[in-house]
Amino acid sequence: MLTLAGLLAAYQAISSSGLVFTGAMPSLWAIGSALLRQLADAGFYAHLGITAYEAGAGILIGGSVGLLCGIALGVSRLLAAVLDPWVRALAPAPKIVFLPILMVVFGIDAGPKIAMAAISAFFPVAVATFGGMRGVSPILIRVVRSFDASLLQLVRLVYLPSIVVPVLGSLRLATGVALIGALLAEVKMSNRGLGYLIIQDYNAFRTAEMYALLISVFTLALAVNAALRAFGRRYGAV
Repeated sequence: MLTLAGLLAAYQAISSSGLVFTGAMPSLWAIGSALLRQLADAGFYAHLGITAYEAGAGILIGGSVGLLCGIALGVSRLLAAVLDPWVRALAPAPKIVFLPILMVVFGIDAGPKIAMAAISAFFPVAVATFGGMRGVSPILIRVVRSFDASLLQLVRLVYLPSIVVPVLGSLRLATGVALIGALLAEVKMSNRGLGYLIIQDYNAFRTAEMYALLISVFTLALAVNAALRAFGRRYGAV
């Protein structure tokens, strides 16, 4: 809290000093007023719901596919040898390059935004899951197999309990990048959502309103992150 208070005080000091154009760094009072007007506007919640839906659906789809992919790579050496280099090569690539392809495939409605969020969420979960699978003790696997356990039992009894921590950690990262992916897609091609509102305020140079929207996005990401952290603590994972 002291760090936050210090940062806000520094921002206000720079804003009031005249060293920076006021339109680029509006005062905290102007941003706070814009935030209150935003929260009192019923239309804001409709845009918030759209962004939350697109990012949430993307996290669910991308996270699920990433989890299954990571488990498959961890179980099969052949799949790991074939696919793991590609997954690791594409993981750090900027996902915005996929947007034109997604627009062609899914049109211009919610589809490409959800797909963009899903692609963004897929890679952190897949990489973390595969890493967790490789970290399982080979001795433990041999012991379970000595009791004639099937592959499904091996995954359920050994692998899944062992990857809870990395998967939950990757989901927290996936939440952030999926939200960014959905917002970027909304900025590029949408007339709904928080990304659309942000780019509209930017184009009209309404910087106080734009900063207020960014605060709302930041708060949304923090809330989801806190929920995932609480879930992890509930089950002793994080």
